[in-house]
Amino acid sequence: MSTPQVRRRGAALEEALLDAAWAEVKSVGYAALTVDAVARRAGTSRPVIYRRWENRAQLVLAAMRAHVTSIADEVPDTGSLRSDALAVLRTAMGRYRDVGADVVNGLLSELGDLPADVFALVPDVFRTLTTRATARGELPPGEVPPHLLDVPMTLARYDAIVTRRPPSEARLTQIVDDIFLPLVQRR
Repeated sequence: MSTPQVRRRGAALEEALLDAAWAEVKSVGYAALTVDAVARRAGTSRPVIYRRWENRAQLVLAAMRAHVTSIADEVPDTGSLRSDALAVLRTAMGRYRDVGADVVNGLLSELGDLPADVFALVPDVFRTLTTRATARGELPPGEVPPHLLDVPMTLARYDAIVTRRPPSEARLTQIVDDIFLPLVQRR
């Protein structure tokens, strides 16, 4: 006798759907992903998915948020602003590599832009780094203007999107040494 299938609801169902979407996108890529395949993998139906997300881009974005840890969860403290900034950029570009250029570019293509909250924590991370650097005497007293806190990640993200691969270590170093540090040190 077979065991009757338990109907999942709420958080358990959403977790199963996001797990299935993430597994599917990692398996076939963004371009080949279909909501039908995600539904099959999750053992459910398309309407169940479409009740939660309007389209596959929103589904994949939700799966990405559920499966990719935020850079804000791992703010480094190496004792130097340069090393901290490089560590944050390396971590972020590692996340980009894990997610995949096809996923990011597919989302950009379908959504027109990634939602602001995807990058909302970046200034907070760089604010933490610059506040520590100021306390250590690496930066002049005072707060770094918010528009400067976005610069390193914006440049790295631009390179990744345009070239469809994360920037090299040399490029990350250039972003920090030649652009970010001079901007925050001379403000």
